Amino acid sequence: MTVITSSFPVGTRGDGDVVDITPDVAEAVRGSGLTDGTVTVFVPGATAGVTTIEYEPGLVEDIDEMFERVAPAGRDYHHNLRWHDGNGHSHVRASLLGPSLTIPFTGGKLTLGIWQQVVLVDFDNRPRERELVCQVMGE
Repeated sequence: MTVITSSFPVGTRGDGDVVDITPDVAEAVRGSGLTDGTVTVFVPGATAGVTTIEYEPGLVEDIDEMFERVAPAGRDYHHNLRWHDGNGHSHVRASLLGPSLTIPFTGGKLTLGIWQQVVLVDFDNRPRERELVCQVMGE
């Protein structure tokens, strides 16, 4: 088995910005030269996460509203009391979503459903420049 690690930058607006990174992940697989295996996408940092969704405006809004109900931005967080950076909700939301996702690929193509895209969700309270890591394993 071969393991190839690469990365790519993603600029975000923060505050729950959802960015479709499917083309970047597909390119990491293509660039690896491998045909069958898995790719793991990982976002370093504690205020963003990676998942799959149907990337369309209504669902993006639904996800933002859901996270606001679960971990509201306006409440007191112990993290904010300690660090005074106002992003306690960002950390809680990111921990719920998770920092990585593993996707199988066959024939050099991601095995995603027709309406399924890979997305980065940046929960931080400011714009960020993220460097996502793709680790491709296979043959």
